[in-house]
Amino acid sequence: MKNIVLFGPPGAGKGTQAEFLKKKYDLIHISTGDVFRYNIKNKTKLGLLAKSFMDNGDLVPDEVTIDMLKAEVNNNPDANGFIFDGFPRTESQADALDRFLKGKNKEISGMIALEVPENLLVERLLNRGKTSGRPDDQDENKIRNRFNEYESKTAILKDYYQKQNKYFGVDGVGSIEEITSRLEKIIDNL
Repeated sequence: MKNIVLFGPPGAGKGTQAEFLKKKYDLIHISTGDVFRYNIKNKTKLGLLAKSFMDNGDLVPDEVTIDMLKAEVNNNPDANGFIFDGFPRTESQADALDRFLKGKNKEISGMIALEVPENLLVERLLNRGKTSGRPDDQDENKIRNRFNEYESKTAILKDYYQKQNKYFGVDGVGSIEEITSRLEKIIDNL
């Protein structure tokens, strides 16, 4: 079983790459963003709470995110593994995920981080905002705030997974196929 944390700043291509990887490795893709949007669309209690943070360009608090993700894993008991996209984002989330998986006799196989320069990411997100209708992708100030949140809270996860020898950085610039190939080389060796 492979449980992969697909990591990177907003706009790095995690969702795009996860679509290819889930098919090749028969994994369940759990995107925090998709889980949030589902809960927001259906106006669940957690969804409304998450929306209030997302609308300001802030990260959703750990306990809300963890509860949503646990439910997704529990809804797929026969999975061959998971791609966690957008989670964990903090060390406390990573600890909670490790404890949760350990309780199921599982663990994270590796954290793979897509590395992309910030200016290219801003351009990607503004372009995505033109077609997605997502308000958090249409305002450069909100986008840059998300990068600040990412750097201050999330980048420390690199150290967390490096200490476990589970961190793998991947160049996230190039064609979709080139990036997918780089990811597959790592996953094949996990």
